[in-house]
Amino acid sequence: MTRLFSAAVLFAAALTLGLTAQAQMEGPVPTQALVNVDAKSTPPADASALTVMVDDHKEPLSAWAPVLPGNAQVALLIDDGLRESVGRELDNLRNFVRSLAPGIEVMVGFMQYGRVVPEQAFTTDHAAAASTLHLPEGVPGMSASPYICLSDFVKNWPGGAPGSQHKARFVMFITNGVDPYNGSTSVMNQGSPYVDTAIADAQRAGVAVYAIYFGDAGINGPMADNSGQDYLQQLTQGTGGVNYWEGVGNPQSTAPFLRMFQGAIAETFVATFNAPAGKDPQRDLVRVKFTAAKTKLHAPEKVRPGNQE
Repeated sequence: MTRLFSAAVLFAAALTLGLTAQAQMEGPVPTQALVNVDAKSTPPADASALTVMVDDHKEPLSAWAPVLPGNAQVALLIDDGLRESVGRELDNLRNFVRSLAPGIEVMVGFMQYGRVVPEQAFTTDHAAAASTLHLPEGVPGMSASPYICLSDFVKNWPGGAPGSQHKARFVMFITNGVDPYNGSTSVMNQGSPYVDTAIADAQRAGVAVYAIYFGDAGINGPMADNSGQDYLQQLTQGTGGVNYWEGVGNPQSTAPFLRMFQGAIAETFVATFNAPAGKDPQRDLVRVKFTAAKTKLHAPEKVRPGNQE
């Protein structure tokens, strides 16, 4: 009888602790989001100048701080199926990497067959990272799907143990944006589960994705251009980045877009606020919307509660 009573007490205690832990997990938890202030706007001076709506409920910001170079990582991801004419942009890409603010960690990776192949680990040696840039293979569709590559990369972001506090994460995504796994590039087929998954995975990882369109070696034409641009717009808007483009076809030069991206990094802030955690803290997302008077902001549409831990 004594043993049965003790077992019942232990079971009740364990159940109580489990329910308490679940209640704590589902309560408000400190959460962060990267918020970029448009170059034509004046950055808000402090947290009181912003409003954040979390799942349509207003939440106060507890902190608003600029992203410092020593707390930022930039991944330059290049589709290995790009046309070899991208070679004319290699000097622009190298100059961009070399001119990043001292302290920013950068890595160069090429998208191949559903994954990113890094040329080196994240490093503050910008000259060394720039030296790894080379022509893509130029094999049509070599990335398989750039969005599957991106999903795999952000879920396994290099450097740092799972669950550890991470630096501000930025991706510059250079691809034609077409998702060949989603079939037709018709305007009637512009919803891709792979794009949606890439957006959600980047939101969970706290990654702001920026993009520059450049044509694939084998997938071209107005429909492919428009399809890729549409997907890239969905991706960047959903994660708080910007899709840089100048219409159908390859840009005359990536240099102005790379300068804009560099400026965007410098004008990005970390907003800290409380968000309600769900039953699955590693997967649940909440909707967020940031506003400030007379200020245009780029921010993710969703974030993972408790992502600062």
